Amino acid sequence: MPFGIAEIDADSGGLPRGCLTEIFGAGSSGRATLMTAILAQATARQEFCALVDAEDAFDPASAESAGVCLARLLWVRCGHNAEHALRAADLLIQSGGFGVVALDLGDTAAASARRISLTSWFRLRRAVEHTPTVLVAISRQSNAKPCATLQLECARERTAWSGSPPGRLLRGVRVRASTSRSKLCSPVFTARVI
Repeated sequence: MPFGIAEIDADSGGLPRGCLTEIFGAGSSGRATLMTAILAQATARQEFCALVDAEDAFDPASAESAGVCLARLLWVRCGHNAEHALRAADLLIQSGGFGVVALDLGDTAAASARRISLTSWFRLRRAVEHTPTVLVAISRQSNAKPCATLQLECARERTAWSGSPPGRLLRGVRVRASTSRSKLCSPVFTARVI
């Protein structure tokens, strides 16, 4: 399944179905933009998607303006509880019927995210195997490690502004994303996200 961003699709080959894909990076590195692009692509193809939002950080209005069809998106808010988010993702995968299940741990404290056991990640990986579902986990740092079939690390390189203070306007952000698939690293590329 395509990410919806040509440079990333060309480099990674797209999102593998029946697998766990991990997208990680610091705040403002493009990870939420990638998640939104994935949801927009899937809902445009008439697939139903689920977003498990651990920290209640999702903005439906922004997502809709980026092309996500909210009528095809189930938004599960987990009230700042990563364990509840993992359990919700597991239940959604097992229920079937979703083209994409996105687990957003991007705003979860790093210490809380690190406490998620590798066993939990293996359980999610096993649950999604042999299904047509794409499981995407978003976080600040890699947590799923060997459980992820595809990993995409995002980093902000440069921010472009126009005007002078105090009336500066954001023109765009240049991010760098590097992918690795099953421990085989592919070349690093740069994409401009606006």
